[in-house]
Amino acid sequence: MKQFLYTLLLLICLGGNCFSQNNTLQKQINEQVWKPFIQSFNNRDDNTYEAVHSKDVIRVLQDDNQIFGYKEYFKKVADSLKVKWSTWKRSIELRFIQRIAADGRAFEVGFYKTFSVNSSTGEKRTGYGKFHVLLKKEKGVWKILMDADAKEDANEAVFQAAKPLE
Repeated sequence: MKQFLYTLLLLICLGGNCFSQNNTLQKQINEQVWKPFIQSFNNRDDNTYEAVHSKDVIRVLQDDNQIFGYKEYFKKVADSLKVKWSTWKRSIELRFIQRIAADGRAFEVGFYKTFSVNSSTGEKRTGYGKFHVLLKKEKGVWKILMDADAKEDANEAVFQAAKPLE
C-alpha cells in the first residue's frame, strides 16, 4: 500500500502540480533577470546589465580568487578599453543544470557560452564557463545577489547537455 501511495504521489508531481510554482518562479526569473541580462550583455548596455543586479551583489571570480562588491564590479570602464573592444561583437548563451526557487530566493547553476567576432579582422573566439547564482526578490523584482563563475568543467559538450533557457 505504501508503494502505491508513493507511486501515486510521484505521478501527481510529474503531472505538474508539485512543480508549477517553481516553473512560475523560473519564468519570472527568466523575464526579469536572464532575458535582460543576455540582451544587455550582447548589446553592451551597461545600465540594463547593472539593473538586473542587487545593490548588495557579490561577484566571485573563482579562477582569479577575487570577490567584488557592487562598486568594484560596476566601476567605470576606461574609454581606452572601450575603444579596444569596440570592434568585437559579442553574444552570450546560458544553459542550466540546477534551478531552485522559493520564498523570494533562488539558486541556479549552469554553463555559459560566449562568442565574439572582431569586425575588423574576422577573428572569432568562443569561451565557456560554469556559473553559480543566488537571486532574491527586491520590491517584487528578481535581482542577482551573488554571481560566481569559473572555467572548470566547461566545454561545448557539457554546455549542450544542460537545459536551455525557456
